[in-house]
Amino acid sequence: MAVNEPDYGKAGRNLPVAIAVGLGLFLTVISSLFIDDRYFSILAAFGMMLAARELGHTLVVGLSGRMSILLQILAPAIIAGALIGGPIGLLVTFVASSLTVLAVRLLDGQEAYVHHVTRSIFALAYAPLLAGFAVLLAAQENGAWKVLAFVLLTSGTDVGGYAAGAIFGKHPMAPNISPNKSWEGFAGALILQLTVGIALWVYIFEKPWWQGAVVGFAMMLTATIGDLVESMIKRDLGIKDMGGLLPGHGGVMDRMDSLVINAFVAWLLFGFFL
Repeated sequence: MAVNEPDYGKAGRNLPVAIAVGLGLFLTVISSLFIDDRYFSILAAFGMMLAARELGHTLVVGLSGRMSILLQILAPAIIAGALIGGPIGLLVTFVASSLTVLAVRLLDGQEAYVHHVTRSIFALAYAPLLAGFAVLLAAQENGAWKVLAFVLLTSGTDVGGYAAGAIFGKHPMAPNISPNKSWEGFAGALILQLTVGIALWVYIFEKPWWQGAVVGFAMMLTATIGDLVESMIKRDLGIKDMGGLLPGHGGVMDRMDSLVINAFVAWLLFGFFL
């Protein structure tokens, strides 16, 4: 028997549940940062293990149980590489993990070999490699404040976009990729991002306001791109969500699509301005 999904309007999700889950995740991550950045790294490693499991099931069709488990081991190993060895450690563990995928997949035979190894390596690059830059950011001086700024300058795009889109959204921005995104939401995200960026740079980092505006604008663009990339992947796979672990959000990667992209962008921009 077919069951009709609830109509959540322009927001496209159960907002009260999504807000509660998102706020709980935010408080957990930020608390770990200000207690000890190693706790944050442990959370990141656990999150990437879940992301690798999710991507292994949805992205790589027909992947064996052996390979799925391998991805779930390699993902947190890449995060550990960033924590222990810095940028070089992150790069080395990612390359070593990619070579391991190429070698271990030989055990499952020739059929779909290229499909499995290329998508498995893509999964490792898309999730743990990019997330590793958040660990690198946390290990820096004032790392907790930098990661807090990175999270705020990513979630600001979601919050501003959802609020403005749900209230004013009439003109779709990319109807063939993400029908719920509108130009009105884009404008709302921009306004909130500029406000958050300027406030962070003036009151937290004590730097010129225009730097915060530049960073806020840049990270709004890349967060939007990250969201659209995730939407395109799901459309290509013919699925609505990457998983169902997080109520109101979907899967782990549904929540982290913009965060993993912006982790690298924040590491790059903060390194330049701060």
